[in-house]
This record gives sequence, structure tokens and C-alpha cells, in this order.
Amino acid sequence: MKSCLLSIAFVFGLALPGFAAEKVQPVRMGCGIMTFDTVPGWGLGEDGKSVLGSTHGGVVIDKAGSIYTSSSMGVFVFSPEGKVIRRFLGDKYNNIHDLEIRAEGNDEFIYGARNAAGEGIKFHAETGDIVLKLGIPEESGLKLTKWAPTAITVAPNGDIILADGYASNHIFKFDKTGKYIKHFGTKGNGLKEFNTAHGMTLDTRYDPPRLLICDRNHTPKGRLLHYDLDGNYIDEVVTGLGMPTSVSVQGDYVSVPDLHGRVVILDKSNTIMAVLGHNADPATRVNHNVPQDKWIEGVFNGTHGSYWDKDGNLYVQDWNVSGRIMKLVRVK
Repeated sequence: MKSCLLSIAFVFGLALPGFAAEKVQPVRMGCGIMTFDTVPGWGLGEDGKSVLGSTHGGVVIDKAGSIYTSSSMGVFVFSPEGKVIRRFLGDKYNNIHDLEIRAEGNDEFIYGARNAAGEGIKFHAETGDIVLKLGIPEESGLKLTKWAPTAITVAPNGDIILADGYASNHIFKFDKTGKYIKHFGTKGNGLKEFNTAHGMTLDTRYDPPRLLICDRNHTPKGRLLHYDLDGNYIDEVVTGLGMPTSVSVQGDYVSVPDLHGRVVILDKSNTIMAVLGHNADPATRVNHNVPQDKWIEGVFNGTHGSYWDKDGNLYVQDWNVSGRIMKLVRVK
């Protein structure tokens, strides 16, 4: 079982007593068809330091293979080799808690949930031009006093689904122009309630596609839930995940970052295929304040976002004060 959690000991990433410090080596993790190697130093600046600022966001990849991740400073766009190729900074782009990307005609757009700013946004992936903002939908009649969106996704017809996960825990549905349609769910620990609807995506493993929602703080343990696109409950998918923060689907598989310092990969039957980067130290997991000089290669601190590229590699963002994003290369 331990080989499925971390196939090569993380000691490879450390200087050993009596030896000069060596360059950090890749760490192998996972098992079977879900085995990965880390890429030490991926995404760091030329000085070896993080360029991101504090990370509490997501990851998406465009058709060209460029990797977008969000931070307290804005949105950074990396090449597959880990070099910054452009960035969108300033108050319009900082602190995007969740990202989704969609092709629309010849263009690609990024949808973001900004909890601190209290809005959902849509912007052009190439230019950064913001084309839509979603505020509190007065048409809902809810009289909300706080609005803190945490997750966003887009239906095949362009409808936008936005979770108010740090406030009311209602999930709102808008049409593609931003017109309010409906809402569902409420705060609580019941079967059809949410206790921090933290992450969400379109689950394309099913026909028709469903919503896959992270109920992060559900008692006694975090869980995943399936709803249809009209907001009707289908099933409780997985319990006992700790604190699932987000979900990303590729083919029959879904990656589930867990704030407890690991990424869980499930297949279409919701069987756990692998656990990546498991952090066994309670002092450094679910911990935003682990500085870069305390990072351990192959061990996560508070995984928050992930995304698959076309080759099945994973990009994982930690909730981290220094700003951490990692590339995991799929071992064929």
C-alpha cells in the first residue's frame, strides 16, 4: 500500500548528513497507470524563488498547452516547461479562487470565482479582456448580505454555474449572458445541503454530463456529490476524503486535491486509483504558512487546484503563503 502513496522516498529531495547538498531529484508517486514523477523547480523564477505570491486558487490549460494559475497577485500563464509567458495582474484578476476554461468559436475564455471580491468573472484567455461579471442576483429574492463565490463551471449550452461556497452555500445558475435562472442547495450537513461548496466542475464521464461538487467541510468528513445541470440531487459520490477542494476530469478519471496535503485520483466507478503526495505531518498539512525553504519535494501541504494536460500530466497548486504550483509527469 505504501508504494501506492509514494513510490520513492522523499529523502531524495533533501541534503543528507555528511554529504554536500545535491540538486533536488524527481520524486515518483502513485501506482499502476496513475504513476507520476515530480519536476523539481517547475514554475520557479531564475533565482529559484516562486514568482506567484500567495496561492489560494486553481489551474486550467488552454488548447495550446499553456498553463494558467491564479494567486494573490493575479493570473500567471506558464509554458509546459515552466516559464512565465504572460500574466494578468491587478485588482481585476487577483484572488481568483477557482478557474474554468472554455473554447467559444475561435477564442478561449476563462471563468473565475473571486470569493474576496464577491463576483464571478469571464475574461479572454489571450488578451485578459473581461467580458462578463456576476454579482449578487437580486432576482433570486434571497436578500443576501454576503457574496463569496468559490467555484464556477460552464454547461455545454453555455449556462454558468456559480457556487457561493464561503457564504450562503447556494449554487446559482445563470445563462451565458449572465441572466439569473435559478438556485439550489443551502448551508448545512444534510444529504442535499452544503457545508462549504468549495469546488465544482462539469463531470463529462457521464452522459448527460453532471455537476461534481466538493462539499469540503461536510460533517463528519468531506465528500463529493453529483447533481444534474438543473440542480437536482443524484448521488453522494465519495465520503472520507478529508477536505476535497476541487475536481478536474480527464477521460474516465478525476483528480481531487485534498487540503490535507494529497491528491486523490478516482476512476468512473469512484474507486480510488492512487493517492499522490500524501503529507503525513499534521504540522505542515492544511497549513498555508509553509515557506518555500520548508517545502519537501513530492509532499504537498494543502492541495487546492489541479488540471490534466493532453498527455495525462497533472499540474497541482498548493494553498501556500509563498505560492506553489507543481508539475507531475505521467509515467507511461
